[in-house]
Amino acid sequence: MVKLSCKHCLTANWRSSVALALAVTLISPLAARAEEPDARKLVKAMSDYLSAQKAISFAYDTNFEIVTTEHQKLLLASSGKVEMGRPDKLRVTRTGGFADVEMTFDGKTATVLGKHLNLYTQADLPGTIDHLVDEMRDKLHRPVPGADLLLPNVYDELMRDVVDVKDLGSGVIGGVECDHLAFRTKELDWQLWIAQGEKPYPCRYVITATQVDLGPQYSIQISDWKTGTDVVAEDYSFKNTSDAKKVELEKLVDIDELPDRFAKGDSK
Repeated sequence: MVKLSCKHCLTANWRSSVALALAVTLISPLAARAEEPDARKLVKAMSDYLSAQKAISFAYDTNFEIVTTEHQKLLLASSGKVEMGRPDKLRVTRTGGFADVEMTFDGKTATVLGKHLNLYTQADLPGTIDHLVDEMRDKLHRPVPGADLLLPNVYDELMRDVVDVKDLGSGVIGGVECDHLAFRTKELDWQLWIAQGEKPYPCRYVITATQVDLGPQYSIQISDWKTGTDVVAEDYSFKNTSDAKKVELEKLVDIDELPDRFAKGDSK
């Protein structure tokens, strides 16, 4: 069994971190303050664009960096797809080296299917997608990938408790030119790359826990962005096509990005 110092991800390559630190030191406090309103406007424009979309789909890749108690860095990678119909329809798939999972929500019932186990569980959670996101995170402990970006009030969710804002200029993600922004709260650093142009969708979202030993990090990169009639999903109800067995949630082992056999140690 591999024991970890924490359950989250780890800092990026140290050379990149040093390069970024050197670049930031060249920005005077006055310049940084001047960038803040523009950076906030970019996030607000993204938020307004996302909330205006009645149907959204995208593919995603996640990087989940962890560290063992011996300070060995490990990277867990997975990919999936999100299909969403506002206000209360959602389908999310995630495939990694340890699990193949699908979650469906039809406005009334949330279903989590472990395809690799041929087992599924269900919970009655009538309401909107934002209610589902809260319930999945707080009660079922199964966070939805990129959940912050799916809520109708993205700006309020992201900017809550932000104490520092930086506009780092332009970056390119998957061939798409983006505005690169960096933010800080007392507990987290996070970065956001927003596509430039008429469709300011999020291309990459990176979160680093600065108050946890070795700064665990999680990132999600988005591609194949579609909205409106280009979104394929129409029926979000669960179809048990594989004759999977229904079980309680605790019977669905190894369905998270961090496998169950990775024991969590104490954070420092």
